[in-house]
Amino acid sequence: MTGKRLKLLLGLIVAVIALVAIGFQISKSRTFQFFGDIVPHVNTQQKAVALTFDDGPIPGSTEEVLSVLNEGGIKATFFVTGAELEQHPEQGRKLVAAGHELGNHSFSHSRMVLKTPSFVKFEIERTDELIRQAGYQGSIHFRPPFGKKLLVLPFYLSQHSRKSITWDVEPDSFPEIGSDANKIVEDVLANAKPGSIILLHVMYPNRKESLKSVKGIVAGLKSHGYEFKTVSELLALTT
Repeated sequence: MTGKRLKLLLGLIVAVIALVAIGFQISKSRTFQFFGDIVPHVNTQQKAVALTFDDGPIPGSTEEVLSVLNEGGIKATFFVTGAELEQHPEQGRKLVAAGHELGNHSFSHSRMVLKTPSFVKFEIERTDELIRQAGYQGSIHFRPPFGKKLLVLPFYLSQHSRKSITWDVEPDSFPEIGSDANKIVEDVLANAKPGSIILLHVMYPNRKESLKSVKGIVAGLKSHGYEFKTVSELLALTT
């Protein structure tokens, strides 16, 4: 191989690596996507936040978090997975009966990167069907599993006039915080601002600290003058 061809090959390799790196960063961005709207927070002057929960619904955990939310007199948004909703439809109906908002978190909770259009279509539309079967009648917002998206998913959502709902406060995504309910509460109180979308995971046994933190988060933010809204209600406050 001549020196010129070697340089061209090396240049091509470097370019491919750079494109892969850029694509990886974009795929996990909470604030950018190639198509449609992505919402990590809402621009509003009102002291209001959305408390959102990913995954499930799961028996036991669903009832526990519902009890805490009911005690605090607030409504939240649950981004459920289709597979778990299909397994536990009664828990989905309980969420709806309590007045909470259901969002779509895909059917299988797969990373929605490098997936075919047919895969994306099934993941979203099957979960939409199950959410409707649970009795929910409002707008169904979508949250990408792991926050991952690149081309096909954002394009599908944009074609159906749907936003990607991400978040700007995610305390239990960090092991050093998520392992302690008190630290989770402290992190939320330190980072929440008007229009924040707060992400928590409370459905599984390894997320007990997150579940324990909900009461403190609700009480703490209320004491700071915040109101709790569903995602749809928060979006309506956009200025």
